[in-house]
Amino acid sequence: MIEFKNIQIKYGDFTAIDNLNLTVGDGEFFTFLGPSGCGKTTTLRALVGFLTPSAGQILVDGKDFVNVPVEKRGIGMVFQSYALFPTMTVYENLAFGLKVKKMSASDIDRKVREVAKTIAIKDDQLVRNVSELSGGQQQRVALARAIVLEPKILCLDEPLSNLDAKLRISLRSELKRLQKNLGITTLYVTHNQEEALMLSDKIAVFNNGFVEQVGTPQEIYNHSKTEFVCDFIGDINKLGKSVVSQLNREGASLDGEKHAYIRLELIHFNPEPGCLKLTGEVMDFDYNGLTTKYRVNTCGEVIRVIKVNDGRPIYQTGKQIDMYLNPADIMQY
Repeated sequence: MIEFKNIQIKYGDFTAIDNLNLTVGDGEFFTFLGPSGCGKTTTLRALVGFLTPSAGQILVDGKDFVNVPVEKRGIGMVFQSYALFPTMTVYENLAFGLKVKKMSASDIDRKVREVAKTIAIKDDQLVRNVSELSGGQQQRVALARAIVLEPKILCLDEPLSNLDAKLRISLRSELKRLQKNLGITTLYVTHNQEEALMLSDKIAVFNNGFVEQVGTPQEIYNHSKTEFVCDFIGDINKLGKSVVSQLNREGASLDGEKHAYIRLELIHFNPEPGCLKLTGEVMDFDYNGLTTKYRVNTCGEVIRVIKVNDGRPIYQTGKQIDMYLNPADIMQY
C-alpha cells in the first residue's frame, strides 16, 4: 500500500502540491489525471525519489520513503521519452539493471528472455540497437526494462503520448492486460481522459496542485464531485438557463441558479421511463460510422447528442426532432 500523507512540494516560493492525501491499494492501476502543470508528474517524481517533499510523508507498506535513496525504493519507472540507451541493443538495455545488481550471466539471460516474451519482444529484436526500433517497439523495451527488475511499484509518466493514435489504443489494451497478469501496483500519469477511464482501477483528478476527486472511472465520469471534474472528464453538455427552465416546466425540479451538465449519451431519441421531452432542430452532425453526433438547437441553445448508428437514416440538417432526458442524469454545481 502507498500513502501520501499531508504532502507539500515547493519550488522556492511556489507551492506545486499542498496538503496531498492519497492511498493506493496493492495491485491497483492508479492514474493521476489532469491538465498540464496541475501537479500529477510532480507527485509521481516525489514517490520515485527524484524530488523531496517540503512536508509530509510517503509511506510504502508503512515505511516512510521520503529519505530512502532512489535505487533502494524498488520502483520501476517508464518515462515519456523512454530514456533508453540508443547505442545499446535491446538485450543490453534489458540486462543493464540486472548487471548493476551483479546477477549471474545465466540468470540475466533467463530473466531478459522471460520478460521479452511477456512484452512480445521477438528474439530478432533483442539483437537490434534501440535506435533502429519504431516508437511502439521502443515503448515495449522501456516497459520491459522496468519490469525485468521485478519492482514492487511501477510508475509510468505519459508513456504513450509520443505514439500515433492507432498504436496508442493498441498498446493501452496490452498494458492493461500485462498489469493485471503481473499484479504490480502501477501509478500512471496522463492528461488523456479516455486513457485514464480505460486503464484505471482508481483515478485521482488533479487541478492546480490539489486533488479534486478520487474514485473509480465510473464514479469519476457519472458522479463527478466538482464542476472541474465534470467539465474536464469526457464530452458533456452545459445546459443554459432556458433549457433548465423548460425542463422545470416539464416537471423537473432543477436549481436555476446552479450550472447544469449532462453527458451526450444520456440524451435519447426515444421516450424512456422518467425522461422529459425537449424539441429541437438539427443544426448539423458528425458521422463517424459507429455513431453520429448531432448539434441540436432547442430553447435557443445548442446541445449535442450522440446516437449509435443502427442502419436507419441519419437525421438531416433542419429536421425537427424530439429528445428525452432524465433530470436524475443532470449534474449541478
